[in-house]
Amino acid sequence: QVQMVESGGGLGKTGGSLRLSCTASPPALTRGYTMGWFRQAPGKEREFVAAITWIGGTTHYVDSVRGRFTISRDNAKNTVYLQMNSLKLEDTAVYYCAASPKYDHRNIHSAQAQEFDYWGQGTQVTVST
Repeated sequence: QVQMVESGGGLGKTGGSLRLSCTASPPALTRGYTMGWFRQAPGKEREFVAAITWIGGTTHYVDSVRGRFTISRDNAKNTVYLQMNSLKLEDTAVYYCAASPKYDHRNIHSAQAQEFDYWGQGTQVTVST
């Protein structure tokens, strides 16, 4: 059974930064998987935020965070990170990490939630002025 454990959420200020982490265990079950971050704001559907491949670290972002957020991963630790800079009020949401075996550098731009097999429990990010 795969467990995805997120950390690093909390309160942030507009223009500020937060960093999320997510570790998948046991590592053997998600080795080679593309890792992603999704978010869900109150009253809205879950949306894709960013994803990164296992090999080569190819990344893909939703337009609303490109240039502000950076996804990265440490394969040795089976951990994915989301560095969130220049926070905006509209970044307020529950953030979920997820893992998928179905994406690589050729199709990561089409990443969708239904193709991710494993999910974390979510971590709240609240941005205020």
